[in-house]
Amino acid sequence: MSDTTDAVKGLSTAEAQQRLNTSGWNELPSAKPRSLFAIAWAILREPMFILLMSCGGIYLLLGSMEDAFILLGSVVVIMALSFSQERKSERALEALRDLSSPTALVLRDSEQQRIHSRDVVVGDIVLLAEGDRVPADAILIISQNMTVDESLLSGESVPVRKLASAVTTDVLAPPGGDDQPFVYSGSLVVQGTGRARVAATGEKTALGQIGQALYTLESESSHVQKETAHAVKVVALSSIVLVILLAVWYGLSRGDWLNGILAGLTLAMAILPAEFPLILTIFLGLGAWRIAKKHVLTRQISAIETLGAATVLCVDKTGTLTQNRMAVAQIVVDDDVHEFKTAAVPEDFPEIFHETLEFAMLSSHRDPFDPMEKAIQEAGIVTLAGTEHIHNGWTLVEEYPLSPELLAMSRVWRSPDLVDFVIAAKGAPEAIMDLCHLDSAQAQLISAQVDLVATQGLRVLAVAKASFQQSELPAIQHDFEFKFVGLIALADPLRPTVRGAIEECHAAGIRVIMITGDYPATALSIAAQSGLNSPGGVITGADLEKLDDEQLQQRLMQTSNQINVFCRVQPEQKLRLVMALKRAGEIVAMTGDGVNDAPALKAAHIGIAMGGRGTDVAREAAALVLLDDDFSSIVAAVRSGRRIFDNIRKAVVFVVAAHIPIAGMSMLPVMMGWPLILLPVHIVFFELMIDPTCSIVFEAEPEEANVMRRPPRANNAKIFDRKLLMLGLQQGVILFMILLAVYLLSQWIGLEVGQARALTFSAMIIGDIWLVFINRSWSLPLRAAITLPNLALWWVVAGALAMLGMALFLPFMTSLFHFGVLPVSYLLVMTVIVSAILLLIAGVTGKQVYSRID
Repeated sequence: MSDTTDAVKGLSTAEAQQRLNTSGWNELPSAKPRSLFAIAWAILREPMFILLMSCGGIYLLLGSMEDAFILLGSVVVIMALSFSQERKSERALEALRDLSSPTALVLRDSEQQRIHSRDVVVGDIVLLAEGDRVPADAILIISQNMTVDESLLSGESVPVRKLASAVTTDVLAPPGGDDQPFVYSGSLVVQGTGRARVAATGEKTALGQIGQALYTLESESSHVQKETAHAVKVVALSSIVLVILLAVWYGLSRGDWLNGILAGLTLAMAILPAEFPLILTIFLGLGAWRIAKKHVLTRQISAIETLGAATVLCVDKTGTLTQNRMAVAQIVVDDDVHEFKTAAVPEDFPEIFHETLEFAMLSSHRDPFDPMEKAIQEAGIVTLAGTEHIHNGWTLVEEYPLSPELLAMSRVWRSPDLVDFVIAAKGAPEAIMDLCHLDSAQAQLISAQVDLVATQGLRVLAVAKASFQQSELPAIQHDFEFKFVGLIALADPLRPTVRGAIEECHAAGIRVIMITGDYPATALSIAAQSGLNSPGGVITGADLEKLDDEQLQQRLMQTSNQINVFCRVQPEQKLRLVMALKRAGEIVAMTGDGVNDAPALKAAHIGIAMGGRGTDVAREAAALVLLDDDFSSIVAAVRSGRRIFDNIRKAVVFVVAAHIPIAGMSMLPVMMGWPLILLPVHIVFFELMIDPTCSIVFEAEPEEANVMRRPPRANNAKIFDRKLLMLGLQQGVILFMILLAVYLLSQWIGLEVGQARALTFSAMIIGDIWLVFINRSWSLPLRAAITLPNLALWWVVAGALAMLGMALFLPFMTSLFHFGVLPVSYLLVMTVIVSAILLLIAGVTGKQVYSRID
């Protein structure tokens, strides 16, 4: 039932308070963030933390306090790092609050009262004026020359007219379209005044329904994150049996169960690829830092990697492809057309067009809210500067507003130098032609010009002039004798970088789809200007309603007559399009800047919001934010995503190769009855120093030459595929055999256990450094790859060698690592032999193996 609130008196204070108690505040609830306990519990459940704490506890039982403190201290360090990487909870619903007007002017107890917008209730009579933000969804009961900017909800770049109506229901139509009596929370009044009865507040508004959609959508982990988590679980579970067997073997053969358990845990740490999550953190964290320098803010760090696999980019026209502002595009006088290619200057603007722009300015407000009037004033100030066509000294006498019966407005001016009144009119071409009383031939000629301009996706206004000598002005515009002056065509200009960015997307195999709330002609015009081809034409929101999910998916994925432009689309339909593409197996990126884009931004694999002109809602819902609103920045983000995936694969090969000798040197001594070569402290050194720093090296490697000239990787492409694992296995086995030979040789020449352990561990570190060099590039020969510039590489090498040197020569460190003192000559000979063997094998086999992987 419709509310029967008195439009003159409004609600009483008591009634308003009762409704507020019943329905709640006119605001949206915020999502609850994860607690610190939940974050800590998720970290502590990681297998590597459990192993480190277990080893630390056993060392405490054995009385080895130094080893225990080292291991338990590493747990604290890694926990702190993990906490620092946790993202803040989504704040999209809080951002929705900020769009609401902080105050609202309402009728209460027959008086106008300004209250907080959160206190507005259903049934309140809200008074609206030019420049006001609408505080709730409402129905106009009185309006005068009212237009509202609903682009945040409908996607239309042009404000829509509003007409009061005696509506008998509180069911509101969707936003958008002219001559409706409905106004919506978050929209902006750009012209006129009105009085409206509130029909919905809070989460029941159109704005609130978008918030509910955001609240129910869950962010997805990236493909690489899922794959990595699965790989770690598989390896961890499969190694349990091996670890138990090793611990039992040690306990039975040596009668020392605590050290047997320690040996088993050491093997578990050696086998478990705990570096993979850390590698992802480093790669994606540094990737976010790198693209931030290119004005792309990362809100969900996994999106950087996913963007490199994007197959479809859904683009919102208004504010993304275009600048989300109106600008004068053409002026038409008789058969002459002037096009504004760039910012015009006076000498570029022929005299024949001056009068049309002059009277368009006179028919507009001097300090307008309306974006079309703003565009007219801006163009006139620039192009007519220094001419007699700027009339700052004229006085406004009367204004005839636009009405549903006549879509034109006139303004009457008095000049200090003229006796007559000067009248300037602008409006819909058919209305201005009616005012000018044109004959059929003239009207037909102008209508043809209007149609020609409209097919270019431009908004057309006609301009007329008149003079009046009598002292008393007429009641209606029709009583003036108007003369037709010309046409003004306006457009939402294309961003200058868009065309090149779309061309690069096409070269990279990425399909670009435009999704907009605008009209088909406008959408097709912008698509043509930006180089976005749509052989199958357009699909409108009404067409979408006629298609079920299966039919929609078929239309989206057809290769012949492909459709890449969707117009007059409602917010929920944008979300539906994104979901249909995802069901078809596409990796979907979505750009946008309005509230209407937020659900689709969050549902897409990668949501990309505009940071400059975009709303807080869009930014909070998105994974990436273009801080400078430059569409071409997306290309840089795609390039970064592809480079990151390539370099992660290189790092994976290195990690697999590095773990095999560690596992082998942990297991073989136990099986053979030898003294333990690797202890938990050595593996902690490896985990915390070598892998993370080598990850930094791989992350800093530049992209391969063809990174943006190849199609996106397949949806099922894996980091841990057979070829990669085989390459890592090959390198790891070779290094293990070298380490085994070093240990056996050290035993043969009579080195004690501590010295043999030190020499073997040193050989492992030297071998790992060479593995980094070997895997730097898969498209260049080894010699060229070694010479590639990478400052991080040399810092890593220097840091690793420095730490190794301290472990070998500082007494405290030597004791902690259970090393014996080695002659420097032994180390030099070992380094030369290990390096020569690895380089020889890599030079013979590497090129063929890498070419098969790449």
